[in-house]
Amino acid sequence: MSEPCTFCRIITEESDDTVWVEREAEAVAFRPLPASELAPGHTLVVPRAHSVGLLDTDPRSLQATIALAQRVGRAMKAALDATGVVVLSASGVDAGQSVPHLHLHVVPCWDDDGVTFWPEGVSAHRVEGDPHALLAEMFE
Repeated sequence: MSEPCTFCRIITEESDDTVWVEREAEAVAFRPLPASELAPGHTLVVPRAHSVGLLDTDPRSLQATIALAQRVGRAMKAALDATGVVVLSASGVDAGQSVPHLHLHVVPCWDDDGVTFWPEGVSAHRVEGDPHALLAEMFE
């Protein structure tokens, strides 16, 4: 059996190094490594059940993860006086996913940050046909 992923290991092993924000039945929230913190209070929200990304996560687990991210965001506004919250997630290596376990970065923001978390630039990739019509066909 292969070793569990980084986040599975964090979830199942008690470690003095993990700073927990919240632990629930289906999702947990904790501090990322200090070197990767984007802002004071930056928190990772992760489903307990292993799934690589958005596309393969069980809907119930995804719902619990999103609900916890919402509660973390509300806590950031109340406890840290954040004036906004950004939720970041990447699914797949080509999207920039670094840990193969679904995770949401919940990042508090303030009006004096001077930081924008919106992607820079536009993709150069081209699709033959109308991309939204092609997407809509998948739901017919």
